[in-house]
Amino acid sequence: MASCSHAHCPFGLISKGLDAFSHLEVVFRFHLTDPTDLNLGARRPRDNPDWPEVGIFGHRNMRRINWLGVSRCRLLKVDGLDLHVEGLDAVDGTPVLDIKPWFVEFGPRGEVCQAHWTTDMLGHYFATQSPRKE
Repeated sequence: MASCSHAHCPFGLISKGLDAFSHLEVVFRFHLTDPTDLNLGARRPRDNPDWPEVGIFGHRNMRRINWLGVSRCRLLKVDGLDLHVEGLDAVDGTPVLDIKPWFVEFGPRGEVCQAHWTTDMLGHYFATQSPRKE
């Protein structure tokens, strides 16, 4: 997020009203991805031989043509320009390009279908991990 020291800077108002929403849609850049690790051909997600080959637009991994990611997360608290969220599918320090409040009306319309392998792959993706013992 940007910051501004000028008293009349509009950045102080950019999060105004955001606390009325429970969820956000965050657009970010996959900044840790090796730019030489781009495969435009079809491949099996996570190299799992049980799942079909799909092209780059058939899955959501970080090896994108434009290195952009999108994640929907729960907004817990707005503190000026500090947004506290949970369930954001990005690592600490990821460059955020845009933040949008989630509108139910922009969600999918009609029946939602997806490939069966996605449910297998993501069944425990957001499961809470137990703390490590040291």
